Amino acid sequence: MRYLVTGGAGYVGGVVAARLLAAGHRVTVLDDLSTGFRAGVPEGAEFVEGRVRDVARWLDDSYDGVLHFAACSQVGESVVDPEKYWRNNVAGTIELLAAMRDAGVRTLVFSSTAAVYGEPTSTPITEEATTAPTNPYGATKLAVDQMITGECAAHGLAAVSLRYFNVAGALGAQGERHDPESHLIPIVLQVAQGRRESISVYGTDYPTPDGTCVRDYIHVDDLAEAHLLALTAVSPGEHLICNLGNGNGFSVRQVIETAREVTGHPIPETVADRRAGDPAVLVASAERARTRLGWRPGRQDLADIIADAWAFAQREEPSA
Repeated sequence: MRYLVTGGAGYVGGVVAARLLAAGHRVTVLDDLSTGFRAGVPEGAEFVEGRVRDVARWLDDSYDGVLHFAACSQVGESVVDPEKYWRNNVAGTIELLAAMRDAGVRTLVFSSTAAVYGEPTSTPITEEATTAPTNPYGATKLAVDQMITGECAAHGLAAVSLRYFNVAGALGAQGERHDPESHLIPIVLQVAQGRRESISVYGTDYPTPDGTCVRDYIHVDDLAEAHLLALTAVSPGEHLICNLGNGNGFSVRQVIETAREVTGHPIPETVADRRAGDPAVLVASAERARTRLGWRPGRQDLADIIADAWAFAQREEPSA
């Protein structure tokens, strides 16, 4: 099979592209490198540098499907520059869907997000939970999900939207290269490397066992496996939405302490005020993914997730 991976020079897209190649598929990565990295494109993939809104220049009927990761994804930036997010995430996907329709490419796997749920009232979070995004990033992802539902009903697209919770870990040479970095585990590891002085703990008075926020972490390789399973999970006209998480929650303090054990470094921490809009607990129910995709996360241990991220961080550490 031949697949187009938009945003395949990024973290998750690059790992998925690598897994597709390992499964024997032909892969073309389309990325404008605005946030991705050329080094993130796995060996063996064809690379096209370009914008998703121009995808019609490259997409034709030789492709069996599209895996769509190309998006702006910084929550804070989306608040101060919402038009960038609507233009790229929504308008770009409109062009992608049109190009797929014109080329007769009828399979899509979309990289969605748990941010569509906003601040949930209960956990674990199921796909039936109210969608109430609290920032433009989540709002644009929800808008795309809704667009895909309409495309499936009107034009027979077979599509799966996968709503991620907290992705971490690495697959060999494929790992997180965000700039700026905003995710907890790579920031903690930057402290271990001496690239930051300390890690900030935002709030220690939450109604959780140790007072810090609890989040659901999923290994990026498990996440990639769900994408491969999704490619054959639905029929034309169907839009399946699945949460992806491991169903376990780990607190900020648990992440820091586990990183200390894995790296052998002290990792100083400082306590800061709560951040507005940070829910105490975000944990996914992935039962639908288990039932419909046949997916089971195989790497649920936090130490294993951090160890893989640490191995990648050491490979990427800048020279002195």
